[in-house]
Amino acid sequence: MNRKVILIFSVVFILFMAGLFFYYFTKHDTSRWQVAIGGIVVSSLPILLLFVRSNPFNIPIILGYYASIFCTTYLGSIANFYVTFKWWDTSIHFFKGILVAFIGIALYKLWVPEKLRKSISRWIIFLFVLSLAVCSSVFWEIYEFIGDLYVTHTMQRGGNKDTMYDLIFGFAGGLLIAIYAFIKKERV
Repeated sequence: MNRKVILIFSVVFILFMAGLFFYYFTKHDTSRWQVAIGGIVVSSLPILLLFVRSNPFNIPIILGYYASIFCTTYLGSIANFYVTFKWWDTSIHFFKGILVAFIGIALYKLWVPEKLRKSISRWIIFLFVLSLAVCSSVFWEIYEFIGDLYVTHTMQRGGNKDTMYDLIFGFAGGLLIAIYAFIKKERV
């Protein structure tokens, strides 16, 4: 079932972003067609999961990934939600913190054999999940900084304040799920 969901969503998103690319390319809207190319790339990344023996990601994580792509590339950048709604950027970072933390739980289940999980401290799980969410926020802010230096000049409109809000909200989303993983250690 995961394979079908990945394939369907990847193809739909790739075609959608390709259509946007051609539309904005013909309109000479450089910023938007560049975002559409990025959307094509990130929409195709999950296809790599079709080549792994055991996909560790469940359907909610996969759907969350595509929701994240749609909300950041299309709604955020192309439809200008980042400009129109000041709360949009921080909400997306909060959601991404949650998503990456759930990815951390899935990776924990993949990498740690079930018979060893009982001997692992709740704090290790908490720190792993939180660290993954925080690192993803940091890497995203580095990406935005480099993008502003060389390409768009619109990713960090609020400068340092924007960066700090993004990091705080990414941390908060990751912290929420890290606490969940700590409390539900036996289930995780």
